[in-house]
Amino acid sequence: MLATILAPRIMIVGGGALAQTAAVVRRLGCTKPLVVSDRFLERTGVTTRLGTVLTEGGLTPGWFLDTVPDPTSEVVAAGLAAVQAGDYDCLIALGGGSPMDTAKAIAILDAGGGHIRDYKVPASADRARLPILCIPTTAGTGSEVTRFTVITDTASDEKMLITGLGCLPSAAIVDYELTLTKPFRLTADTGIDSLTHAIEAYVSRRANPISDLYALEAMDILHTNLRTACREPSNHQAREAMMRGATLAGLAFSNASVALVHGMSRPIGAFFHVPHGLSNAMLLPAVTRFSLAAALPRYAACARAMGVAATQASDEAAGAALLDALDALNRDLEVPSPQRYGIDEARYHSLLETMARQALASGSPANNPAVPTEAEIIDLYRAVWA
Repeated sequence: MLATILAPRIMIVGGGALAQTAAVVRRLGCTKPLVVSDRFLERTGVTTRLGTVLTEGGLTPGWFLDTVPDPTSEVVAAGLAAVQAGDYDCLIALGGGSPMDTAKAIAILDAGGGHIRDYKVPASADRARLPILCIPTTAGTGSEVTRFTVITDTASDEKMLITGLGCLPSAAIVDYELTLTKPFRLTADTGIDSLTHAIEAYVSRRANPISDLYALEAMDILHTNLRTACREPSNHQAREAMMRGATLAGLAFSNASVALVHGMSRPIGAFFHVPHGLSNAMLLPAVTRFSLAAALPRYAACARAMGVAATQASDEAAGAALLDALDALNRDLEVPSPQRYGIDEARYHSLLETMARQALASGSPANNPAVPTEAEIIDLYRAVWA
């Protein structure tokens, strides 16, 4: 089979890598970066650390710090205005998935104009004038290496999947030390997000031998270290492993795509403002049960890679062990159901058909081993409610 493999041109990985930011900007041929980040990282001093690195490297950055969780079309438009007002020649995205997704959308609009909804799938967003350098501060989304961005359309509350070469960062700086202060809930949610990326990439109908290598290694690393990273936040070994696993999982799903969990997760995030990794975690066990029989050997391989089934275990036994392990992970990491999270029950059930349609429209469910109908997606939403 033919496989097209995409990755950033430059990746600097390891503790202290943030110090290389100015050098990487110059290697990209740029001198005037706009940093895209958020007010939380400003308050915690992370933007100040980056600013010092850039100024000591002879650069004078601009700042756009108004990104929000679940980035919106309005914020993207504001970021585009900041780019156009300052004559910047590259973007530095500092933060979790939201700043990185925002920077990607800004670059797409800067190159092609229009509204960001013009670029949602099935369109392909392949143009970007500004190089993007991503610096993740969570071990989660993998957005630093992917060709995807997700933006909420303010007019419709639709979480839009946008994909193409215009979304692919030119460079990534992956410094696990930026994650050492992250709290339990954020560490858990972003970690399960990464594990979901790896599992879905491996069972995706678009998987290939290269994405498989990334995915299996990521599953091993992530499942081995996630609980420790949550319970021992200053454990450098676990934090470094989680960051490496998240990036590998990002490379896996960028080159194979995600599937039904992500398709169903986006509407929950858009309508109820549930963090993306947490909505994935709510769905992962139920969706895996639904899909298991359609790709049993693949799911069994996931269980073996995660260390929850012996190498010699039958596929049936390994598949059952995977389901048990995902349930146990959610229990240990205190993942709530939508009901326990506090979502309004009447509104949740009134939106089931809309959420199912949006999930299908995203294209991700079509990559699932068992491609669901709208009715089956509605049933899955009902199953995870409580």
